Amino acid sequence: MSAALPGLDQLRELPLPAPVSYWPQTWGWAALALLLAAATGWMAARAWRRWHRNRYRREALSELRRIEADAAADPLAARGLPALLKRSALAALAPDRNAAPLAGEAWIAWLAHCGPPLPRDGAQLLATLAYAPDTAVRALDPADIRRLLAASRLWMERHHVEA
Repeated sequence: MSAALPGLDQLRELPLPAPVSYWPQTWGWAALALLLAAATGWMAARAWRRWHRNRYRREALSELRRIEADAAADPLAARGLPALLKRSALAALAPDRNAAPLAGEAWIAWLAHCGPPLPRDGAQLLATLAYAPDTAVRALDPADIRRLLAASRLWMERHHVEA
């Protein structure tokens, strides 16, 4: 006896398996995802605080760029450097207000304590820029002014801010 073969109309399509879930299958993966999300949030908050805390530094560097550009043509434009250094130092180190009355070598030593040192004759150059008549400022060597501006830029970029 021969068995009748089924016709094509009797064939059925095989059922597809259930779709694979994208959710973690164990609690360990969920804990790891939560830990990674917390670490990412902490790092983002820390980066935002650092960016916000260094706003004064970005503004000071922008003003220093303007002073450098102007001082290339006219040495009297460098007169703004002493005040800029003092303002940025006080903004950076607000709790340490004992730096406000410092001047001369004590001011230079305090700046060197907080960041890269200024040139040896930095106190004299800053005093000349701040207080000397225009003729004395014009008599300064442009290389000395450029050196002081470069050292000031380095100090503004690298000084340490207490958290």
